[in-house]
Amino acid sequence: MRLRTLTAWAGALTLSLVTGCAQGDGTGASSNTVTYWLWDANQLPAYQACAKDFEKENPGLRVKISQLGWSDYWTKLTAGFIAGTQPDVFTDHIQKFGQFADLEVLEPLDDLGIEDSDYQPGLAANWIGQDGRRYGSPKDWDTVALYYNKELAKDAGLTADELNDLSWNPEDGGTFEKAVARLTVDGKGRRGDEPGFDKNDVKVYGLASNGGGYADGQTQWSPFTGSTGWSYTDKARWGTKYRYDSETFQSVISWYFGLAEKGYMVPFSDYNVQSNQANTQVAAGKAAATFDGAWMISTYAGFKGMDIGTALTPAGPTGKRATMMNGLADSITKASKNKAGARKWVAYLASDACQSTVGRYGVVFPATPAGTEAAVAAYEKKGLDVSAFTEPVADKQDFRTFSYPITNYAADVTALMQPAMEDIYGNGAPVSGLDETNDQINLILDQ
Repeated sequence: MRLRTLTAWAGALTLSLVTGCAQGDGTGASSNTVTYWLWDANQLPAYQACAKDFEKENPGLRVKISQLGWSDYWTKLTAGFIAGTQPDVFTDHIQKFGQFADLEVLEPLDDLGIEDSDYQPGLAANWIGQDGRRYGSPKDWDTVALYYNKELAKDAGLTADELNDLSWNPEDGGTFEKAVARLTVDGKGRRGDEPGFDKNDVKVYGLASNGGGYADGQTQWSPFTGSTGWSYTDKARWGTKYRYDSETFQSVISWYFGLAEKGYMVPFSDYNVQSNQANTQVAAGKAAATFDGAWMISTYAGFKGMDIGTALTPAGPTGKRATMMNGLADSITKASKNKAGARKWVAYLASDACQSTVGRYGVVFPATPAGTEAAVAAYEKKGLDVSAFTEPVADKQDFRTFSYPITNYAADVTALMQPAMEDIYGNGAPVSGLDETNDQINLILDQ
């Protein structure tokens, strides 16, 4: 199966390889240079600072950092694995990790002395492959919370305390749905919970949209499915069966996308992954609130003329609140041209020294507790309350944190789930259709 996957992968990337060859190698690989790729422009200055300190500690070694946009990043990286133009070290995503490990393009990192206890709980363990070897060094973490326009919330008569104490259920939506309805205003000024509300003429939606959620629903439906106790697969890591055919899962999806049918959530036709995501909808005043990740804190805080607050995800039928806790890692490519230098760089990236430096920039929560503390202090210095993101990590009694589903064939799972979820959201397709989609996904995993 590995050969067939690699062949399909190579075929799909033919155009990318041609383009890459036309532009030249550009990796800057050499015995005294470590090439490092990342995709987040906001984090680039922080890692440039780490590189400067690293070079002082390691005379003769230079770190060359390249930053690419999300889509270009993965296209160029996967093409690089085939063409031999990959970097020495790159920022890895848990959603991509399974396929990279299966294709044997990652260098084991067992000799770096990475211990689970050195990082926020669960982060280090996620990067152990099915062979029991480590392929990623914990880098940072994020959770999801509810961002909301404070002025619009005040106009709706909703306080910060009320928004921090919401609950929901798939039958009537609970106080969460009532709040979203209250935040929704039609063209004549009638709110979603008032008589005569026109769902076909909405001026401000209570909830913005980040699309159908693909296969993970991180910033869409995952806080709700998670708070029912539902899990993506039959095992926490390297599951062999997906559970999108679960009655619990489907009841949540039916209710969640039903918010759009009621006129409370931005319709799928208004969503665009490139130009009209949830944050742009809130910035434009088209929506009053949305679920989004910690990596977007600075973005929402930067909206001109708006005061944006954050609230905890709503409590679900289990009585707990839930959020996905994702963590990125740094990986070394198996074909790295400078493995010795790459190992030194990755070890430094995982150290308190670098993680605290990154934290002080206030753009992300680093993986070590010291790095997290530095980030919280930096956000507070900017006047930002980030407790809605940090509280779920600290309070395991009232919160459930869970990871991205870690399995093989993540790209295939997404390819099947994306159109299925968009059909439900955009066209009102029955959620029962996910039974067939789930069967197709599990058939792939069985191979």
